[in-house]
Amino acid sequence: MKSNKANQASALAARRIVEPERVARPAHTAFMWGTVIVAWLVSLLPWRLWPGSPDLLLVVIAFWCIHEPSRIGMFTAFVFGILMDVHDAGLLGEHALAYTLVAYGAIVLHRRLQRFDLLSQAIHMLPVFIVAELLTVVIHAWLAGAWPGWQWGLGAALTAAIFPVVGWVLHLPTRGADDGEPASS
Repeated sequence: MKSNKANQASALAARRIVEPERVARPAHTAFMWGTVIVAWLVSLLPWRLWPGSPDLLLVVIAFWCIHEPSRIGMFTAFVFGILMDVHDAGLLGEHALAYTLVAYGAIVLHRRLQRFDLLSQAIHMLPVFIVAELLTVVIHAWLAGAWPGWQWGLGAALTAAIFPVVGWVLHLPTRGADDGEPASS
């Protein structure tokens, strides 16, 4: 009996690497939009303009595009990207392009990513964050006539690095009350 439970526990631990955390119910719509709006408001703070800072709003949009692509998608990413462009008073469409590309990448990969834990999802999303940011940096450098440096790479890497933490926080309300072993009857 004891070895059977040990075998089940080791099989469960091995499966956890490639299977997502079990979500008991889908996220509530008000919670999803609330997290996006809170992330947008936090992104309006001046710390986001420091070189190499992660983009919290991009992480939240990417997370919801992976886990709820039918409710938050590319249109949401585009609208919030335009709002960030207007706030920064920079090149109109720069953030909108990056956010839409990341949302597209997340939606294309969402079936695959749901099979992995949050750390593996972040590793899969790292190239998406880098390509989207690189494209906007190249366009901005072409229009400005000067290369801004490589700090954007650090920002893309930190954006991927905070993905598991943000994902864990966003998963908290959707987890079931009984995440432990099932009760015996």
